[in-house]
Amino acid sequence: MRRLRATAAAMILLAATVGLAACSPDDTDAPPAVTVSGPAGAAPTITYVPPLQVDKTYRQQIWAGTGPELAEGKPVLIDFWLENGTDASLVKESYSSTPTPHYLTQEDLGKDLYGTLHGQRVGARMLQVSPAGTSGANGYPTVTVLDVLPTRASGEAVPHAAGMPKVTLDDDGSPSITPTGKPAPTDLEAHPLIHGTGPQVAEGDVITVQYTGFDWKNGTKFDSSWDALPVSFALQDVPAWNDALVDQPVGSQVLIVVPPTYALGATATKELKGETVVFVVDILATGSPSSGSGS
Repeated sequence: MRRLRATAAAMILLAATVGLAACSPDDTDAPPAVTVSGPAGAAPTITYVPPLQVDKTYRQQIWAGTGPELAEGKPVLIDFWLENGTDASLVKESYSSTPTPHYLTQEDLGKDLYGTLHGQRVGARMLQVSPAGTSGANGYPTVTVLDVLPTRASGEAVPHAAGMPKVTLDDDGSPSITPTGKPAPTDLEAHPLIHGTGPQVAEGDVITVQYTGFDWKNGTKFDSSWDALPVSFALQDVPAWNDALVDQPVGSQVLIVVPPTYALGATATKELKGETVVFVVDILATGSPSSGSGS
């Protein structure tokens, strides 16, 4: 991504007007002159004059989230862009690969990131500027932009498809199903339960999802990401998902019925060999490894 560089005089003006404002009640030092631009869903452009002189961590909410508030100890999914503040070089980013799941705990995130994300809502974009030595073992100040992504499907509910198991969601979004008591379909079927509004899944994408797998006959759960954190899959590794989820938009929840003629790939279990299974999949992000794009 093209990095913008401003003159020192211009950055002094920016610091006085739209720099990192009032990051916490006890911040008395002048914040570093850093600005962030770019639309939601895309990697940010960060503007400042290196090297940054930073003596403590500063935080700024670039924009507020409109989704659910992040819950203590629960999963949080983020895209991030991390730069070395001494020369504005990119250290690491997730926008061209897959978003990163964590638990909202200080133990998992570390003190700085936990402080930045705690109390935020899904959809927020945050800026964090930290001194050397506070983000792992690095010996340089860091400039980080964080986008908080949903950890469950969000969109318009779709009417229940006739002949399909009824899906019930817990408060956190994890699904269970009520079996139909009828013979299973002999072909692969995919039925949206929630229609999202994000970019469409493409052939060969890597997708980030929440999912649960069930036995068609009795509705018994045999596998679920809801027991831990959202996961990323290469669609080519799960042929049934590749056929069922291509063209589905991010934010959707899809019920997939997989007959035994399909290999289950990464989700296969010996106990279910020869059985029809049902997946309920929340599509949280998608990206093409060949093009380096992510959502």
